[in-house]
Amino acid sequence: MAGILCVDVGSGTQDVLCWQPGLSIENCPKFVLPSPARRVGARIRELTARGAGVHLCGANMGGGFVRAVRAHLQAGLGVSATPRAALALTDDPSTLEARMGVRVLERCPEGHVPVHQADFDPGFWQGLLAQAGVEAPDMVLACAQDHGCHPGQSSRLGRFRLWERFLAQGPGRLADLLYVEVPAELTRLAELQEAIGGGPVMDTGPAAALGVLHDPELEALVDGEGALVVNMGNSHVLGLLVRFGRLHGVYEHHTGMLEAPELARQLERFRTGAVDCAEVFGAGGHGCAFHGGGEAFRETLVIGPRRAELAGHLAARFPAPLGDMMLTGCFGLLKAWQERGRPTG
Repeated sequence: MAGILCVDVGSGTQDVLCWQPGLSIENCPKFVLPSPARRVGARIRELTARGAGVHLCGANMGGGFVRAVRAHLQAGLGVSATPRAALALTDDPSTLEARMGVRVLERCPEGHVPVHQADFDPGFWQGLLAQAGVEAPDMVLACAQDHGCHPGQSSRLGRFRLWERFLAQGPGRLADLLYVEVPAELTRLAELQEAIGGGPVMDTGPAAALGVLHDPELEALVDGEGALVVNMGNSHVLGLLVRFGRLHGVYEHHTGMLEAPELARQLERFRTGAVDCAEVFGAGGHGCAFHGGGEAFRETLVIGPRRAELAGHLAARFPAPLGDMMLTGCFGLLKAWQERGRPTG
Protein backbone atom coordinates (compact mmCIF):
# COMPACT_ATOMS: atom_id res chain seq x y z
CA MET A 1 0.00 0.00 0.00
CA ALA A 2 1.30 3.44 -0.97
CA GLY A 3 -0.29 5.05 2.05
CA ILE A 4 -3.40 6.67 3.51
CA LEU A 5 -4.33 10.33 3.50
CA CYS A 6 -6.06 11.14 6.81
CA VAL A 7 -7.93 14.47 6.71
CA ASP A 8 -9.64 16.22 9.64
CA VAL A 9 -11.79 19.05 8.25
CA GLY A 10 -12.45 21.67 10.93
CA SER A 11 -13.99 25.13 10.89
CA GLY A 12 -10.64 26.89 11.23
CA THR A 13 -8.09 24.40 9.92
CA GLN A 14 -7.87 21.16 8.02
CA ASP A 15 -5.29 18.87 9.59
CA VAL A 16 -3.71 16.19 7.47
CA LEU A 17 -1.53 13.12 7.99
CA CYS A 18 -0.02 11.25 5.04
CA TRP A 19 0.48 7.85 6.66
CA GLN A 20 3.02 5.69 4.87
CA PRO A 21 3.84 2.09 5.79
CA GLY A 22 7.35 1.63 7.05
CA LEU A 23 7.58 5.15 8.49
CA SER A 24 6.99 6.12 12.09
CA ILE A 25 4.11 8.57 12.45
CA GLU A 26 6.61 11.21 13.55
CA ASN A 27 8.28 10.98 10.13
CA CYS A 28 5.11 10.92 8.02
CA PRO A 29 4.27 14.10 6.06
CA LYS A 30 1.79 16.39 7.83
CA PHE A 31 -0.09 19.58 7.01
CA VAL A 32 -2.12 22.12 9.00
CA LEU A 33 -3.88 24.35 6.47
CA PRO A 34 -6.76 26.83 6.44
CA SER A 35 -10.09 25.01 6.35
CA PRO A 36 -12.16 24.84 3.15
CA ALA A 37 -14.83 26.95 4.88
CA ARG A 38 -12.28 29.68 5.53
CA ARG A 39 -11.30 29.66 1.87
CA VAL A 40 -14.95 29.96 0.82
CA GLY A 41 -15.42 32.82 3.28
CA ALA A 42 -12.35 34.60 1.93
CA ARG A 43 -13.65 34.31 -1.64
CA ILE A 44 -17.04 35.72 -0.62
CA ARG A 45 -15.34 38.68 1.08
CA GLU A 46 -13.35 39.34 -2.12
CA LEU A 47 -16.61 39.48 -4.06
CA THR A 48 -18.17 41.74 -1.44
CA ALA A 49 -15.33 44.20 -1.91
CA ARG A 50 -15.88 44.05 -5.68
CA GLY A 51 -19.63 44.55 -5.38
CA ALA A 52 -20.42 41.30 -7.20
CA GLY A 53 -23.18 38.84 -6.39
CA VAL A 54 -22.36 35.36 -5.06
CA HIS A 55 -23.71 32.04 -6.33
CA LEU A 56 -22.87 29.14 -4.01
CA CYS A 57 -22.50 25.87 -5.87
CA GLY A 58 -20.93 22.46 -5.41
CA ALA A 59 -21.45 20.26 -2.36
CA ASN A 60 -22.89 20.44 1.12
CA MET A 61 -20.05 21.28 3.53
CA GLY A 62 -19.28 22.92 6.85
CA GLY A 63 -21.04 26.27 7.17
CA GLY A 64 -18.15 28.20 8.70
CA PHE A 65 -18.51 30.89 6.03
CA VAL A 66 -22.04 31.95 7.05
CA ARG A 67 -20.82 35.23 8.57
CA ALA A 68 -19.31 36.18 5.22
CA VAL A 69 -22.66 35.40 3.56
CA ARG A 70 -24.52 37.60 6.05
CA ALA A 71 -22.03 40.44 5.60
CA HIS A 72 -22.45 40.18 1.83
CA LEU A 73 -26.22 40.44 2.16
CA GLN A 74 -25.94 43.35 4.61
CA ALA A 75 -23.85 45.15 2.01
CA GLY A 76 -26.91 45.02 -0.27
CA LEU A 77 -25.45 42.38 -2.58
CA GLY A 78 -27.20 39.26 -3.82
CA VAL A 79 -26.55 35.68 -2.75
CA SER A 80 -27.95 32.59 -4.42
CA ALA A 81 -27.22 28.89 -3.94
CA THR A 82 -27.99 25.61 -5.63
CA PRO A 83 -30.25 23.31 -3.58
CA ARG A 84 -27.29 21.04 -2.80
CA ALA A 85 -24.96 23.87 -1.76
CA ALA A 86 -27.73 25.50 0.29
CA LEU A 87 -27.60 22.56 2.72
CA ALA A 88 -24.41 24.08 4.16
CA LEU A 89 -26.59 26.96 5.43
CA THR A 90 -29.81 25.21 6.41
CA ASP A 91 -31.52 21.83 6.72
CA ASP A 92 -34.51 23.22 4.81
CA PRO A 93 -33.52 25.22 1.69
CA SER A 94 -37.17 26.13 1.05
CA THR A 95 -37.00 28.54 4.02
CA LEU A 96 -33.66 30.11 3.11
CA GLU A 97 -34.91 33.10 1.12
CA ALA A 98 -37.43 34.11 3.79
CA ARG A 99 -34.97 33.70 6.66
CA MET A 100 -31.74 35.02 5.14
CA GLY A 101 -32.51 36.46 1.73
CA VAL A 102 -30.55 33.75 -0.11
CA ARG A 103 -32.30 32.60 -3.30
CA VAL A 104 -32.17 28.88 -4.10
CA LEU A 105 -31.52 28.52 -7.83
CA GLU A 106 -30.18 25.76 -10.05
CA ARG A 107 -28.43 28.23 -12.37
CA CYS A 108 -26.07 31.10 -11.63
CA PRO A 109 -27.99 34.37 -12.16
CA GLU A 110 -26.58 37.27 -14.12
CA GLY A 111 -24.23 39.45 -12.10
CA HIS A 112 -23.34 36.63 -9.69
CA VAL A 113 -20.00 34.81 -9.52
CA PRO A 114 -19.92 31.06 -8.79
CA VAL A 115 -18.23 30.11 -5.51
CA HIS A 116 -17.55 26.39 -5.30
CA GLN A 117 -18.09 24.54 -2.03
CA ALA A 118 -16.43 21.29 -0.96
CA ASP A 119 -14.96 19.87 2.23
CA PHE A 120 -12.55 17.82 0.10
CA ASP A 121 -11.30 18.68 -3.38
CA PRO A 122 -9.38 15.77 -4.97
CA GLY A 123 -7.69 18.08 -7.48
CA PHE A 124 -6.38 20.32 -4.72
CA TRP A 125 -4.85 17.39 -2.87
CA GLN A 126 -3.39 15.80 -5.99
CA GLY A 127 -1.64 19.05 -6.80
CA LEU A 128 -0.42 19.77 -3.27
CA LEU A 129 0.93 16.25 -2.69
CA ALA A 130 2.67 16.27 -6.07
CA GLN A 131 4.31 19.62 -5.30
CA ALA A 132 5.39 18.31 -1.89
CA GLY A 133 6.89 15.18 -3.44
CA VAL A 134 4.46 12.89 -1.59
CA GLU A 135 3.26 9.75 -3.38
CA ALA A 136 -0.49 9.69 -4.09
CA PRO A 137 -2.31 7.64 -1.39
CA ASP A 138 -4.21 4.44 -2.03
CA MET A 139 -7.14 5.62 0.09
CA VAL A 140 -8.46 8.58 2.05
CA LEU A 141 -9.96 8.60 5.55
CA ALA A 142 -11.73 11.80 6.59
CA CYS A 143 -13.61 13.33 9.49
CA ALA A 144 -15.67 16.46 10.02
CA GLN A 145 -18.30 17.60 12.49
CA ASP A 146 -21.78 16.93 11.12
CA HIS A 147 -24.80 18.46 12.85
CA GLY A 148 -26.94 16.18 10.71
CA CYS A 149 -30.01 17.07 8.68
CA HIS A 150 -33.05 17.62 10.94
CA PRO A 151 -35.65 19.68 9.03
CA GLY A 152 -38.21 21.39 11.24
CA GLN A 153 -36.33 20.90 14.50
CA SER A 154 -33.35 22.27 16.39
CA SER A 155 -30.08 21.09 14.87
CA ARG A 156 -28.59 21.22 18.36
CA LEU A 157 -31.15 18.73 19.64
CA GLY A 158 -31.07 16.71 16.45
CA ARG A 159 -27.32 16.20 16.60
CA PHE A 160 -27.49 15.30 20.27
CA ARG A 161 -30.15 12.65 19.69
CA LEU A 162 -27.59 10.85 17.52
CA TRP A 163 -25.25 10.71 20.53
CA GLU A 164 -28.09 9.51 22.76
CA ARG A 165 -28.94 6.77 20.26
CA PHE A 166 -25.34 5.54 20.28
CA LEU A 167 -25.13 5.60 24.09
CA ALA A 168 -28.45 3.75 24.45
CA GLN A 169 -26.84 0.72 22.81
CA GLY A 170 -24.26 0.51 25.60
CA PRO A 171 -20.76 1.91 26.05
CA GLY A 172 -19.85 1.38 22.42
CA ARG A 173 -16.37 1.50 20.96
CA LEU A 174 -15.24 4.85 19.62
CA ALA A 175 -13.86 2.97 16.62
CA ASP A 176 -17.41 1.93 15.70
CA LEU A 177 -18.11 5.59 14.86
CA LEU A 178 -15.91 5.19 11.79
CA TYR A 179 -18.65 4.80 9.19
CA VAL A 180 -18.43 2.58 6.16
CA GLU A 181 -22.18 3.19 5.73
CA VAL A 182 -23.07 6.71 6.85
CA PRO A 183 -26.31 7.19 8.85
CA ALA A 184 -28.99 8.90 6.77
CA GLU A 185 -29.03 12.04 8.95
CA LEU A 186 -25.34 12.76 8.44
CA THR A 187 -25.59 14.43 5.06
CA ARG A 188 -22.30 16.33 5.35
CA LEU A 189 -20.37 13.13 6.06
CA ALA A 190 -22.15 11.45 3.14
CA GLU A 191 -20.93 14.24 0.83
CA LEU A 192 -17.45 13.94 2.29
CA GLN A 193 -17.41 10.19 1.75
CA GLU A 194 -18.39 10.65 -1.89
CA ALA A 195 -15.65 13.27 -2.39
CA ILE A 196 -12.89 11.05 -0.97
CA GLY A 197 -13.87 8.13 -3.19
CA GLY A 198 -16.01 6.09 -0.83
CA GLY A 199 -13.60 5.52 2.06
CA PRO A 200 -14.68 5.45 5.71
CA VAL A 201 -15.59 8.75 7.43
CA MET A 202 -16.05 9.80 11.04
CA ASP A 203 -17.24 12.70 13.17
CA THR A 204 -14.31 14.82 14.33
CA GLY A 205 -15.05 14.59 18.07
CA PRO A 206 -14.72 10.83 18.56
CA ALA A 207 -11.84 10.76 16.06
CA ALA A 208 -9.94 13.25 18.22
CA ALA A 209 -10.68 11.31 21.42
CA LEU A 210 -9.53 8.09 19.79
CA GLY A 211 -6.42 9.88 18.56
CA VAL A 212 -5.42 10.50 22.17
CA LEU A 213 -5.49 6.72 22.64
CA HIS A 214 -3.11 6.24 19.71
CA ASP A 215 -0.39 7.30 22.15
CA PRO A 216 0.39 4.13 24.19
CA GLU A 217 1.14 6.02 27.42
CA LEU A 218 -2.10 8.01 27.23
CA GLU A 219 -4.09 4.89 26.34
CA ALA A 220 -2.77 3.11 29.43
CA LEU A 221 -3.68 6.14 31.56
CA VAL A 222 -7.23 6.32 30.18
CA ASP A 223 -7.77 2.57 30.49
CA GLY A 224 -6.59 2.59 34.09
CA GLU A 225 -8.19 5.75 35.42
CA GLY A 226 -10.95 6.58 32.97
CA ALA A 227 -10.88 10.08 31.49
CA LEU A 228 -12.86 13.02 30.30
CA VAL A 229 -11.33 13.87 26.91
CA VAL A 230 -12.15 17.46 25.95
CA ASN A 231 -11.70 18.69 22.39
CA MET A 232 -11.64 22.52 22.35
CA GLY A 233 -12.32 23.08 18.66
CA ASN A 234 -12.58 26.42 16.93
CA SER A 235 -16.39 26.19 16.93
CA HIS A 236 -17.40 23.40 19.32
CA VAL A 237 -16.40 21.99 22.70
CA LEU A 238 -16.87 18.25 22.94
CA GLY A 239 -16.25 16.31 26.12
CA LEU A 240 -16.27 12.50 26.02
CA LEU A 241 -16.10 10.12 28.97
CA VAL A 242 -13.85 7.30 27.82
CA ARG A 243 -12.44 4.10 29.26
CA PHE A 244 -10.99 1.10 27.40
CA GLY A 245 -11.76 2.84 24.12
CA ARG A 246 -15.49 2.95 24.88
CA LEU A 247 -17.80 5.94 25.17
CA HIS A 248 -19.70 6.44 28.43
CA GLY A 249 -20.87 10.04 28.16
CA VAL A 250 -21.01 13.10 25.90
CA TYR A 251 -21.02 16.85 26.59
CA GLU A 252 -21.24 19.35 23.73
CA HIS A 253 -21.27 23.14 23.68
CA HIS A 254 -20.16 26.01 21.43
CA THR A 255 -16.63 27.33 21.89
CA GLY A 256 -16.60 30.85 23.32
CA MET A 257 -20.29 30.89 24.31
CA LEU A 258 -19.41 30.31 27.97
CA GLU A 259 -16.65 32.17 29.78
CA ALA A 260 -13.74 29.86 30.52
CA PRO A 261 -14.38 29.60 34.30
CA GLU A 262 -18.03 28.60 33.75
CA LEU A 263 -17.12 26.15 30.98
CA ALA A 264 -14.52 24.58 33.26
CA ARG A 265 -17.11 24.24 36.05
CA GLN A 266 -19.59 22.54 33.69
CA LEU A 267 -16.95 20.16 32.39
CA GLU A 268 -15.87 19.21 35.89
CA ARG A 269 -19.48 18.59 36.91
CA PHE A 270 -20.01 16.55 33.75
CA ARG A 271 -16.98 14.41 34.59
CA THR A 272 -18.63 13.51 37.91
CA GLY A 273 -22.14 13.12 36.50
CA ALA A 274 -23.49 16.25 38.24
CA VAL A 275 -24.77 18.24 35.23
CA ASP A 276 -27.85 17.47 33.11
CA CYS A 277 -28.82 18.00 29.50
CA ALA A 278 -31.36 20.75 30.20
CA GLU A 279 -28.73 22.92 31.86
CA VAL A 280 -26.28 22.58 28.97
CA PHE A 281 -28.94 23.14 26.30
CA GLY A 282 -30.38 26.10 28.21
CA ALA A 283 -26.96 27.77 28.16
CA GLY A 284 -26.83 27.50 24.34
CA GLY A 285 -25.09 24.14 24.06
CA HIS A 286 -26.18 20.87 22.51
CA GLY A 287 -26.54 18.94 25.76
CA CYS A 288 -25.02 16.07 27.71
CA ALA A 289 -25.85 12.40 28.06
CA PHE A 290 -24.55 9.38 29.95
CA HIS A 291 -24.68 5.62 29.69
CA GLY A 292 -25.32 4.05 33.07
CA GLY A 293 -23.49 5.37 36.07
CA GLY A 294 -20.98 4.53 38.72
CA GLU A 295 -17.95 4.62 36.46
CA ALA A 296 -14.98 6.59 37.77
CA PHE A 297 -13.38 9.03 35.35
CA ARG A 298 -10.50 10.52 37.30
CA GLU A 299 -8.44 12.21 34.59
CA THR A 300 -9.21 15.14 32.32
CA LEU A 301 -7.27 15.50 29.05
CA VAL A 302 -7.70 18.63 26.93
CA ILE A 303 -6.83 18.83 23.23
CA GLY A 304 -7.88 21.09 20.36
CA PRO A 305 -6.73 24.40 18.85
CA ARG A 306 -8.41 26.53 21.56
CA ARG A 307 -7.43 24.44 24.56
CA ALA A 308 -5.26 27.23 26.00
CA GLU A 309 -8.49 29.00 27.00
CA LEU A 310 -9.01 26.38 29.73
CA ALA A 311 -5.48 26.58 31.11
CA GLY A 312 -5.58 27.73 34.72
CA HIS A 313 -9.33 27.08 34.99
CA LEU A 314 -9.49 23.29 34.87
CA ALA A 315 -7.40 20.66 36.63
CA ALA A 316 -6.31 18.78 33.54
CA ARG A 317 -3.48 17.45 31.43
CA PHE A 318 -2.83 19.15 28.09
CA PRO A 319 -1.15 16.36 26.08
CA ALA A 320 0.33 16.36 22.59
CA PRO A 321 -0.37 12.78 21.43
CA LEU A 322 2.52 11.40 19.40
CA GLY A 323 4.13 14.83 19.56
CA ASP A 324 1.53 16.73 17.51
CA MET A 325 -1.70 17.84 19.14
CA MET A 326 -3.21 19.31 15.95
CA LEU A 327 -3.07 15.90 14.24
CA THR A 328 -5.05 14.11 16.97
CA GLY A 329 -8.12 13.65 14.75
CA CYS A 330 -5.98 12.11 12.03
CA PHE A 331 -4.36 9.73 14.53
CA GLY A 332 -7.89 8.73 15.61
CA LEU A 333 -8.96 8.01 12.03
CA LEU A 334 -5.94 5.76 11.57
CA LYS A 335 -6.51 3.97 14.88
CA ALA A 336 -10.20 3.41 14.13
CA TRP A 337 -9.34 1.99 10.70
CA GLN A 338 -6.83 -0.37 12.29
CA GLU A 339 -9.20 -1.44 15.08
CA ARG A 340 -12.10 -2.01 12.70
CA GLY A 341 -10.07 -4.53 10.72
CA ARG A 342 -9.19 -2.00 8.05
CA PRO A 343 -12.59 -1.60 6.38
CA THR A 344 -12.22 -0.29 2.85
CA GLY A 345 -15.76 0.12 1.55
